[in-house]
Amino acid sequence: MIENPAKADKRIVIDANPYRTRAVLTENGRVVEICSEQQSRESLLGSVYRGRVCSVLPGMSAAFIDIGAEKNAFFSIADLNSPSAPGADIVSGGPKQAGKHAADPRKSLRVGQEIMVQVVKDAQGSKAARVSTQITLSGHLIVFFPQTDLIGISKHITDDAERDRLRRLIAEHKGEGCGVIVRTAAAARADEDIVSEIEGLRAKWQGIQNAFRISAAPKCLFSEDGLVERTLRDLFRPDVSRVTVNDEARYRSILALARELEPGAEEKVHFEKNAPDLFERLGIEKQIDEALSRRVWLKSGAYIVLDQTEALLSIDVNSGKNVGRSDLRATALATNCEAAKEIARQLRLRNIGGIAIIDFIDLESPEDKQTVVKTLREALAGDRTTALVHGMTTLGLVEVTRKKLRENLSSSMQSECCCCGGSGRVCTAETVALRIRARALARLFDSGAKHIRISAHPTVISLIKRHLSEELRRNALEDVEVQLAELRSSTPQDFEVKLLGGE
Repeated sequence: MIENPAKADKRIVIDANPYRTRAVLTENGRVVEICSEQQSRESLLGSVYRGRVCSVLPGMSAAFIDIGAEKNAFFSIADLNSPSAPGADIVSGGPKQAGKHAADPRKSLRVGQEIMVQVVKDAQGSKAARVSTQITLSGHLIVFFPQTDLIGISKHITDDAERDRLRRLIAEHKGEGCGVIVRTAAAARADEDIVSEIEGLRAKWQGIQNAFRISAAPKCLFSEDGLVERTLRDLFRPDVSRVTVNDEARYRSILALARELEPGAEEKVHFEKNAPDLFERLGIEKQIDEALSRRVWLKSGAYIVLDQTEALLSIDVNSGKNVGRSDLRATALATNCEAAKEIARQLRLRNIGGIAIIDFIDLESPEDKQTVVKTLREALAGDRTTALVHGMTTLGLVEVTRKKLRENLSSSMQSECCCCGGSGRVCTAETVALRIRARALARLFDSGAKHIRISAHPTVISLIKRHLSEELRRNALEDVEVQLAELRSSTPQDFEVKLLGGE
């Protein structure tokens, strides 16, 4: 049997405004996935470019490609050694040159060379976008690989007869040297619908190749769909009961797209008129705020703490107010399993990629440890982004890796704190006051000045006032006039020390 749609009531809600577009997938009213895109910072993921090689770094087996973005994109030269390495249509220079690439990828690129690349990972923080020469084109029913001969079927299609039907259909129509991965949405769809999408994506690929031949780098050859279109393409399946949007222009475009994706699907699309507060009205805004918080409470009274660092995400499970109903072992196991399910949801909700290290509550029994790991794996099974659980270490830590493509929710909706610089901590008033003291004394002793002005945060100024008379007396500076000024709009760490009349 084909895997039955989940019983949960799944809905897509889209909020569009001049500043930002957000789309969420809810299950029984609970947000499980959020996509957010600022109008001034659209995603480049999936877009195809004719780029120019700006630098080649043999020691890193990498190159940087100018694609016309703010930062040059990162490219791994090992990509040229893959089975789908570029041929004459991908790298300028003709078939002979392309043949050299597979032989020695370290010498395959030269500065100034122009190649076709696709963005496979958006720029995130200080890291540039990552590009590949292995092009893929996504549709609603399939993913098309124009350079790789393969056939793949979504693991969520479990009916053997349906998998055989799809495999035979793809083998007949995909074309020589091309590949297709069948998406879950293709289950039980008519042959002509799937074949039509294959032909459409093949035509799109032909257009990209033609654009490459007549353009000069840097040039965008193909732009991936916008947030709303991507959301519909990736999430709008038969088990989604409703799509709600609060923007009339987007509503009309979604209607047209829904007709293409699913017969009769336009009946599920609804326009919410005069609803600029759509997310607030449906309780979604509150759930997004919770997804941006460091601490997440569980129904049992336990909680998890999520701390993002440059290298990884650290997740700590705490029993909190959960005192359990029986013994310690049962309470710890139940809390860990509850946390495992919520952690899987949070990774998907926050779109966190890379490495996550989870510190569960200590368990003694190997069977209990296996139960927690199994629960986490099962909870992550519904994630459409590849996530792997690597077991539990001897210290009780569980490592999870999740594919990183777009920026996470926090990066798209929050900026680095101007006070702490992203560390999450600031210097105490005493620490800042001591820095000011050292700076002021050094300048007074070096210059012999008799007038000085100190400007700082009100809490720091208050502390300095408390000890000022004693400081002047102890350092024989009673004849020095000190002006203290409060910088009310400053951060606690900001201060200024200025000599008056002697500098």
